[in-house]
Amino acid sequence: MDTLYERSGAETAPYPICSKVRFAINPHIPPFASCTGVNTCYHGRLILNEEISTKKKAPLSRRHFLAISSLGSVGLWLCSSEQLPARAIKGLVAETGRSILKPKFKPTPTGWDANRVTVAWLGHSTVLINFFGMTILTDPVLGKRVGADTPLGNIGPKRLVAPALKIRELPPIDLVLLSHAHMDHLDPATLRELPGNPKVVSATGTSDLLQGTGLREPQFLGWGDRARATCKNGDAEISAFEVKHWGARWKVDQYRGYNGYVISRGGKRIIFGGDTALTDSFKSLKSQRAYDLAIMPIGAYQPWLCSHCSPEQAVRMVNDASVNYVLPVHHKTFAFGREGTAEPMERLEAAIEAERIAVQDVGGTFVLPKA
Repeated sequence: MDTLYERSGAETAPYPICSKVRFAINPHIPPFASCTGVNTCYHGRLILNEEISTKKKAPLSRRHFLAISSLGSVGLWLCSSEQLPARAIKGLVAETGRSILKPKFKPTPTGWDANRVTVAWLGHSTVLINFFGMTILTDPVLGKRVGADTPLGNIGPKRLVAPALKIRELPPIDLVLLSHAHMDHLDPATLRELPGNPKVVSATGTSDLLQGTGLREPQFLGWGDRARATCKNGDAEISAFEVKHWGARWKVDQYRGYNGYVISRGGKRIIFGGDTALTDSFKSLKSQRAYDLAIMPIGAYQPWLCSHCSPEQAVRMVNDASVNYVLPVHHKTFAFGREGTAEPMERLEAAIEAERIAVQDVGGTFVLPKA
């Protein structure tokens, strides 16, 4: 048996230790080491196993017991609850590490003809429109996530498919059109970065959300209101109409408005449906001549059919207004509805003539026929 010494003043005392491990008394000895089944050495002091074994473990305190119980209760709630907070937390956890898919197509707005009407779906409800040289962007949402705007970035659902164009790839924007204040339609983080120093038309009660975005000359419309937006390439008339949805960003701001819009310029007319469930208000839009294009939502209807129309209902409203072509949006970009990513387009294709569908996938581009 070897001997280990502990220095204590001028005296030294020998202690026997296991021959399997030899400790040198110097500043570099390990803070803790032991030999299985024998005594333990801690910083040069020998501690007998009997000394350790006689110490009783402290009982679980009430505070620790409550903490452990609370964690168990939270876990049970997360697993079993279908409430929005629980689903949001489960969604954030499930999305961690998931990659964002690339869009199938990439628009090239630098090559668009300023004498034509060209539209491209950038994802969700964001559509880039070249309206005879005037550049319009609807409900711009181009970040990786949508949700609460914080200094750390947006906190909320993650995209399934990346935007067809990044913010730095956008052309200078003349006009931003905002349908309502929901976080997947009005994203301050995107609005702050838009190129071109754009003007904005938005729903009533949203002025506070636009502070600090840099958007110019805001005009806030209610149902039946009209506005004229003028830029260096001309002007466009915007009229707001009633849709079936709601405008609150949080539960406490029920005063915020929510709109659909008709954009008119150079004898052409485009309907932007924003977010809507099935409503008869599209019938009131019908006039002596057909609208050229309708940008219509077709997703997140399961199980929220009371606030989001199904593809068949979108077709019904398009036909009520008498529209030549439909650009389907509000699907495939975020996992909002339980219908999945493929079903909305499959149902739309079964409900309307194929030649009337302007685009079918993120990044798709459509040029309005001249006639």
